[in-house]
Amino acid sequence: MERRTLAIIFVLALLAVGSQIMVWIFRPHDPTADFVGPPRSDYTLTNFTVDALDEGGKLSFRVSGPRLAHKAEDGSVYVTTPDYVMLDNSGNTWKGKSESAWVNKDGTIMKLEGAVDMHRIATATVTPVQMITSDLTVTTSPKEKNATDHKPREKRMETAALVTITDPGHTERGVGMKADLGLKTMELLSDVHAILLPSHNAEK
Repeated sequence: MERRTLAIIFVLALLAVGSQIMVWIFRPHDPTADFVGPPRSDYTLTNFTVDALDEGGKLSFRVSGPRLAHKAEDGSVYVTTPDYVMLDNSGNTWKGKSESAWVNKDGTIMKLEGAVDMHRIATATVTPVQMITSDLTVTTSPKEKNATDHKPREKRMETAALVTITDPGHTERGVGMKADLGLKTMELLSDVHAILLPSHNAEK
């Protein structure tokens, strides 16, 4: 009787193991997940300078830096620690730098990431300006179809971060900003402070 009991237990154990094996074999298995990560670059540049021209063949934007990565998936580029030169809506020159930058395929959206420091170069008609902020987005209006007058496209900038703008006459500070690149129209969104500088400094 004891042997018969052991034999029954042994058979039942084999059936249980076999059932588990059959369940595992016939259970639908999820396919192996594809690698998830940042899109790969189809080419990179090191120690580069790139000039972008407007429809009239004039310099609109220049960027240089230690590394540029072009993404095949969407045609965008990512730049490490860029130095850049931009012309505003009035043709004045701005120079600056940021920790990194992302530019879409058409060049109509440029995200200056991390700390941003921009300077407008003084001329006979405009004063110097310094703008310090972070995570600044600069947009350029799309090119008009069938346009023949080569009218400069409008450039605007926007950030949700703290902005400090200083010129020879005053300093303005606020959180969040919407403005055209030439600062002819500017809106500081909250916590706005303005400081008028002494007149002898404004004359320098």
